[in-house]
Amino acid sequence: MRDHEPAAGRPGRRLTTRETAEVLGVKPETVYAYVSRGLLGSRREPGGRASTFDVREVEELARRNRRDAAGTPGSGGELSVRTRLTLIDGDRYYFRGVDATELAARHSYEEVAEWLWTGRPAPGATFTAPGTAVALARHAVDALPEHTSPTDRLRVATIAAAAEDPLRFDLSEEAVLNTARVLIPTLVAALPPVRPGHRDEGSLARRLWGRLSGRPVDEDCLRVLDTALGLLTDHDLAASTLAVRVAASARAHAYAAVSAGLGVLEGPLHGASSGLAHRLLLDVLDQGTAVPVIADELRAGRRIPGLGHRLYTGEDPRARVLFALLEQVPRAEPALLAARDIVATTARHTPLHANVDLALAVFTVSCGMPASAGETIFAVARTAGWIAHALEEYGERPLRMRPSGHYVGPRPPQPLPYQAQH
Repeated sequence: MRDHEPAAGRPGRRLTTRETAEVLGVKPETVYAYVSRGLLGSRREPGGRASTFDVREVEELARRNRRDAAGTPGSGGELSVRTRLTLIDGDRYYFRGVDATELAARHSYEEVAEWLWTGRPAPGATFTAPGTAVALARHAVDALPEHTSPTDRLRVATIAAAAEDPLRFDLSEEAVLNTARVLIPTLVAALPPVRPGHRDEGSLARRLWGRLSGRPVDEDCLRVLDTALGLLTDHDLAASTLAVRVAASARAHAYAAVSAGLGVLEGPLHGASSGLAHRLLLDVLDQGTAVPVIADELRAGRRIPGLGHRLYTGEDPRARVLFALLEQVPRAEPALLAARDIVATTARHTPLHANVDLALAVFTVSCGMPASAGETIFAVARTAGWIAHALEEYGERPLRMRPSGHYVGPRPPQPLPYQAQH
């Protein structure tokens, strides 16, 4: 630090590579790695051969590195990323400071998405997709095998939509927002309709309904679907959202960032969890009681889907809102009773509250939807949140999400493998 302190007192002086390495606490070769990644600028003085570095820029990078180190595993904290989007506080969560449950209950999914993207109200917001993008995405999705998962269909539709957009590498806020407003309805339109003759008109929730259920549109159920989409728009740095931010940090375009999120979402511990809860509910309805079903799950050593959430000590607020709406849907009563039976039965072993996956399962079972419907709802809804996080990340320094590996393998030098035996 003795070399560092005098430098700070003389802003006009530039640092040598060695001095820069000492200030940053790294090796000289790492300094050049920072330069190649755009994190640090360098300059060669007239007549000189060595690079020099601006004092203030080096000190700012050192401060950022210290802040980042304070949030990395092994430093006493967890990875943290600055965001203005979602705050989870106690058993409530907020979008840009506004209670997310109230926002989703009173506004359409499109309006919630616009609020998350811009922080400005957008009454009556609608999303429409150009026919060329829809036709290309549908053609790509229709070529997939019948057993293809919803997330795979959405991923293929995203790639097709990207291929049709020659301006996809424009990462300005306006361009990315225009992409979002086109991509989300394109994803919905690319999914094969369940009901023959379903017309793509009205709200996004209404258009999505025909891709999830073969029943005529039920206004009460449609309200549940629209609210679920709004509630699921974002939820801080879930695994899929972190993947999106990593992609955006590398300046991947918005379609590629969404594809990264979809890749993570398909895991059984994330977006596919509602499908497991859906099947559990069907088993309970078939048995007439949750006791033998829960007993079989516990005997097999499986986690009971639809229960508990690491961020909430009480009931998931998203589940609370959806259950309240479902209580107003007469056809949902059997599934609601089965869900309560699951919670009560499991509480004898471990007191866990219902989460949004169980609420989604009640909805999908009640509306005659397949087990994969919850995953589709989750993916479509969360696309808006991914776009919001990508936009935030585009405003940060590039490639900042580059943690260092903690190597625990054999220490070098090691002999070359597969050497010829003599």
